Amino acid sequence: MNWLNAEAFTAFGQQIKWADMIGNTIGLIALALGWRRSVLTWPAQFLAGVILFAAFATSHLAGSAGKQVVVMLVAAWGWWQWTRGRRAAQDGSLAVRFATWRERALMAGAAVLGTLAVAGLFTLFPKLSWDPWPDAYIFVGTLVAMYAQARRMVEFWFAWLLVDLVGVPLNFANGFAFSGFVYVIYGALVLWGLRDWWLRSRTDAPTLEGAGA
Repeated sequence: MNWLNAEAFTAFGQQIKWADMIGNTIGLIALALGWRRSVLTWPAQFLAGVILFAAFATSHLAGSAGKQVVVMLVAAWGWWQWTRGRRAAQDGSLAVRFATWRERALMAGAAVLGTLAVAGLFTLFPKLSWDPWPDAYIFVGTLVAMYAQARRMVEFWFAWLLVDLVGVPLNFANGFAFSGFVYVIYGALVLWGLRDWWLRSRTDAPTLEGAGA
């Protein structure tokens, strides 16, 4: 599996690694599938996690590899959530909605406490992360975003935007240039996805209310 960390090509003076390119390309496809509310978004996210896990593990980056395990677990849970939601809907579609204020408060609190806890862990064990605080922010932010996506909340897109703000410069600084480029594309796709889900939440609202959501 060492080929995963081999250089694929060089762009703009940055070395592009195979794992970085393949894993994040699949992740980008997964985000596009999420925009279209396709349950295939979750297998795609899981596959991206598998590839990045293999790359980090062979590079002896235990912390980064461990994060991919958590991402894969959340992806499996998200697939179960969306599959169950499609079975429950009469037309097989997936309705989206805005989170309640209570849900927003819980997610924000979990993001803050989670970042503090993970950053503390990374600080105690430096081998787990080269950049404890931004790495913890991205890790926890990604999990919060995936949770909101699994629950079909429009706030999922806002969470991704906040992750992108730190993810782009951090990936370039750590030598994962393709990840940085992909995060820029993520930003544009997130804005389109946000608009689409925002508009859909208005038409889906009566259905959700009728279902007691």
